[in-house]
Amino acid sequence: MGEVIRFPGHPLPDHDKPAPLWREAAGQVIREERSRQERTLADVAGDAGVSTQYLSEIERGRKEPSSEVLEAVGGALGLGLVDLTGRVTRTLRAGARPTGPLALAA
Repeated sequence: MGEVIRFPGHPLPDHDKPAPLWREAAGQVIREERSRQERTLADVAGDAGVSTQYLSEIERGRKEPSSEVLEAVGGALGLGLVDLTGRVTRTLRAGARPTGPLALAA
């Protein structure tokens, strides 16, 4: 997982493990959908027009894909960009434990 930087006034969540990064959640959602469809990395990468290695790095949360790449990969899985980002948002909400004054506004 990438390094988490503390910004003044925005403390890290109060638990052992920091919330996942967006790219990690996106990779998780993509991998889960690809697995659900019982498709290979090579199959989805080919349909999306990206290399198998790059898709693997996206799924592992190692790369920060552009919106164009996310749209292509989502499209190869039958998901629109809004559907894909919605799933990522739900994944982040489910995994994060908000604290502090901003949590009250959520």
